[in-house]
Amino acid sequence: MLNPFFLQGSKTEQGLVQDLINEQLQIYGVEIYYIPRQNLTTNNIISEVIQSVFSNAQPIEAYVNTYDGYGGQGTILSKFGVQDIDELVVTVSKERFEMEVSPLTRNFEGVNFLGRPKEGDLIFFPLGERLFEIKYVEHEKPFYQLQKNYVYELRCELFRYGSEVLDTGIGNIDGTVESEGYIQTLDVIGLGVTATATTEIVDGGVRLVSITNRGVNYKSEPNVQFSSGPTGFTTAVGIATMIGNIVDLCGPDPTKFRVQGVNLTSVGSGYTSSPGVVFTGGGGSGVAATTIIGDGVLSKINIQNGGKHYYESPTVTISAPGSGLANAKVKAVVSAAGTISEFYIVDAGIGYTVAPTITISPPTLTGIGGTFIKGETVTGSATGTTAIVKGWSSVTNKLDVYQISGDFRDFENVVGNTSGAEYKLKPINTYDIKDQFAQNDEIELQSDQILDFSENNPFGTP
Repeated sequence: MLNPFFLQGSKTEQGLVQDLINEQLQIYGVEIYYIPRQNLTTNNIISEVIQSVFSNAQPIEAYVNTYDGYGGQGTILSKFGVQDIDELVVTVSKERFEMEVSPLTRNFEGVNFLGRPKEGDLIFFPLGERLFEIKYVEHEKPFYQLQKNYVYELRCELFRYGSEVLDTGIGNIDGTVESEGYIQTLDVIGLGVTATATTEIVDGGVRLVSITNRGVNYKSEPNVQFSSGPTGFTTAVGIATMIGNIVDLCGPDPTKFRVQGVNLTSVGSGYTSSPGVVFTGGGGSGVAATTIIGDGVLSKINIQNGGKHYYESPTVTISAPGSGLANAKVKAVVSAAGTISEFYIVDAGIGYTVAPTITISPPTLTGIGGTFIKGETVTGSATGTTAIVKGWSSVTNKLDVYQISGDFRDFENVVGNTSGAEYKLKPINTYDIKDQFAQNDEIELQSDQILDFSENNPFGTP
């Protein structure tokens, strides 16, 4: 029989112990975030969670039990690559959890509310900026001091991301998933803008350059030089175009080129006779060409608006000078930024009495626009690949997605199933720059030094 003169568990004694524990946790502990799991879709037969989300994080103080580092096996090299098998054990106050966390998570959609920490929920450990999943909650340690328990001991393992949505609104927490490469950023082509330009004409300009001999053994484009124009006038300027993979004896030689033609960047002016043209440099020899001059030739194209989101050269049309005369032909140069940066004159035409009009086709590789909605499913129009929207920026035209099923294809349209937004993808970089252990290129280069897989039998001829 217990001594009747000692209370052995009165509410005041229990309250004192709880207060002392709370104070010690707030002094010696670290502030972690408790993140409850919300089950959005479950299998009714076996209660399997099909889809879950972590959308709320509540701070609470905790004491780190493992003073000498993470528990578990640590970082190991397995047949699946380098893996972190870290474990963490923390202690939180029972009273503080019931006061600070439980009331705020009680009414969340999909939360299996138990009134205590539960297995499957996450904690964010700020000192290592890592997410851990609660595997077991010990609520009877220490064991009934003064007939009551005061703390929860959470035994956690490093969180292994599957298909969960992590969107707490706290950058450090959400960034842990992004830094591990589970979120893919897709660059899309925004709505295009058609380029516009005006033209000028001149008399006595070079209309056309005709190649009479392509030359041989060129390694790069030779320089093109025209005879100087008359005093007070301008000299024509051109750029050589090349043709490669010339068939030489046994087969095509990718190192040998010939001159295919000359594009004019300036037709010159004031010529009364066809100027001579010579080619220098480029490592080859033998190329020759003749020129044709004329009056009323296209001399210049002035870009008014370079347009937006051009990813291939547009069709450019120059109006006709008149019946029986030759139309000018030009080629647009597309910059890396997707704008028209320059025009080359292929044929300056002849007989223009007024500056011709120029028509530039609009960008063809664009979608129809719209705004993607966070959490909606997007589908690739060509591959049928699906993903869920993590974020969308109409300023940078970047679409963050996760839970990707399949592989998107370059230049296919990505369509929002709910919003109806539709954009075309830029070429996708499949190299995972977020994976610090990815060494695909290095391994391939080293293996090529050992085995030549271009042979029918790289291991030797039997």
